[in-house]
Amino acid sequence: MPSVVFVVDPLATLNVAKDSTIAMINASESRGWNAYCITMDGLYWSDGAPWGRVQRTSINTQFAGNLDPTSLGGSQEWFEAGEPESKPLSSFDAIFMRKDPPFDMNYIYATYILERAEAHGALVVNRPQSLRDHNEKFSIAEFSDLTPQMVVASRADILRDFHAEHRDVIFKILDGMGGTGIFRVRDDDPNLNVVIETLTVNETQPIMAQRYIPEIDAGDKRILIVDGEPIPYALARIPKQGETRGNLAAGASAVPQPLSDRDWEIARYLGPKLAERGLMFVGIDVIGDYLTEINVTCPTCIRELDKAYDIDIAGQLMDAVSKRLN
Repeated sequence: MPSVVFVVDPLATLNVAKDSTIAMINASESRGWNAYCITMDGLYWSDGAPWGRVQRTSINTQFAGNLDPTSLGGSQEWFEAGEPESKPLSSFDAIFMRKDPPFDMNYIYATYILERAEAHGALVVNRPQSLRDHNEKFSIAEFSDLTPQMVVASRADILRDFHAEHRDVIFKILDGMGGTGIFRVRDDDPNLNVVIETLTVNETQPIMAQRYIPEIDAGDKRILIVDGEPIPYALARIPKQGETRGNLAAGASAVPQPLSDRDWEIARYLGPKLAERGLMFVGIDVIGDYLTEINVTCPTCIRELDKAYDIDIAGQLMDAVSKRLN
């Protein structure tokens, strides 16, 4: 019987109605696997091996199966957790890195420990080296034939020239999530210079500028890819009125929909390439016909798509993990 551990934020902070990690824990437990959880500060190296301060975790019996938060009465939690215990990470068959960004130095240090666990025989989802190699904003530069026109720079003159050429531009920081650090600057916007100064911290940090894609009005589509295979549905996140950010955290509404022909083309092209790099669970973002991000740290939207189409995306991920373990 496999044992798996999820590197997560504190369990009580997870959104019981939406969090994809909860679906993964449920899917592993439904297969009879032993599930544990650990926060990032519980990872450590000792006596020549990677260790973790883990807790045995199980889904509350009232909540298991359909993951309906209304089944929890009063202040009851969705999980039950055992006492913390130290275990070598090599004792786990698979380790799921599901810690939310920020992707900072502490996150990178955690990938070093997880990489040692990988060397000791554990399957890490997603592969630590690939987490470091694939900045979720900049990694699309490898696939420039699929992206809108863009530039990454810290120099204000380069960013201003790009804006002068395209006139309607999205500026964003490279390590943001949930819509943070994203600005739309139209032609003749008096805030152009201050946006560039603020985001680049006075030309000391690179940022991304992308040509504005008007199809954002139809949604920023999140497409999930499991071990190279696209899920056939997307969650279009439609900005609320007066907004240009298609992020649920920024108030966007979620509209499930089948993949378009262009969505399939992009996802089928990327899927095998990312799977070869050990990126088993990925969420790509597509606006109109263009790839805009490749999310590898902690992709979401499992719960919304499962509910809309009566599917089991986390179960498909566990099947892919089981196949790799065998």
